[in-house]
Amino acid sequence: MSFFKRLKEKITNQTDSVTQKFKDGLSKTRDSFSERVNDLVSRYRKVDEEFFEELEEILISADVGVSTVMDLIDELKDEVKRKNIQDPQEVQAVISEKLIDIYESGEEQLADLNMQQDSLTVVLFVGVNGVGKTTTIGKIAYKFKSEGKKVLMAAGDTFRAGAIEQLEVWGERVGVDVIKQSAGSDPAAVMYDAIQSAKARKADILLCDTAGRLQNKVNLMKELEKVKRVIEREVPGAPHEVLLVLDATTGQNALSQAKIFSQATNVTGIVLTKLDGTAKGGIVLAIRNELNLPVKFVGLGEKMDDLQPFDTEQYIYGLFANAVEDEVQNS
Repeated sequence: MSFFKRLKEKITNQTDSVTQKFKDGLSKTRDSFSERVNDLVSRYRKVDEEFFEELEEILISADVGVSTVMDLIDELKDEVKRKNIQDPQEVQAVISEKLIDIYESGEEQLADLNMQQDSLTVVLFVGVNGVGKTTTIGKIAYKFKSEGKKVLMAAGDTFRAGAIEQLEVWGERVGVDVIKQSAGSDPAAVMYDAIQSAKARKADILLCDTAGRLQNKVNLMKELEKVKRVIEREVPGAPHEVLLVLDATTGQNALSQAKIFSQATNVTGIVLTKLDGTAKGGIVLAIRNELNLPVKFVGLGEKMDDLQPFDTEQYIYGLFANAVEDEVQNS
């Protein structure tokens, strides 16, 4: 059975609405990336060096990342030689297969959150201002509350004007209480109060916002370290997740931010917002390959449930949906 048919069978076992969200959310990247790949394979009669050079340009323009693209092209060349592939049309499925291999290679890192059974789970959110961090926290609060969990949010971004109020708006919208202090308060003190409140209320999960100022990196990183120390002291083993929120539309700039935050705190996963708003959805692969961090959630639209747990096969299907459906129909 061909790779595209196997991929279609795998996602058929999952919820149709999730498949549609990935398909719709990745439409800009698919229209740009896949259509260019389609054009490439239709113009060439054989798979040669020029073919690979053009493919390299297409992948780089989708923000897959230069080093990731170099690895991918080398692997594709080996695979084409090993299977003696002459027809460019056959390369499309091999590209898809290799993209999955790139994402899933390296250390095994699950997309699922590290949820604690019968005790408080603390999730710390980090990231620069403007990436959609507060909205992400609100949507994840909605997800867990919908699953029947008792959720609290901590307004740890006490410096940005309106940050506390913004989180409170989300709290009212999703029916989740926000633990806060006045603007300008010590974020570590907010975390301490939030943890005590979460324990007293027997909450299942505490979602913690933090400041995102990169203008003075030294102060920001010291602040994050202090917040983490308070959380670790009050809940041994916490934070159970440190999720870095990145804006997919910023492309390689998001990768730079990820490197800075990874140096400052033990980031365990990425939330990639606004993936539906960019044609450069290849940034998912660059993050995974260059930082060895799993993407845990992706933003695929504006609706409350459009923040979806990341699924590699749904992602690849979203990129190559047209080619997959064509092959399935023509078989």
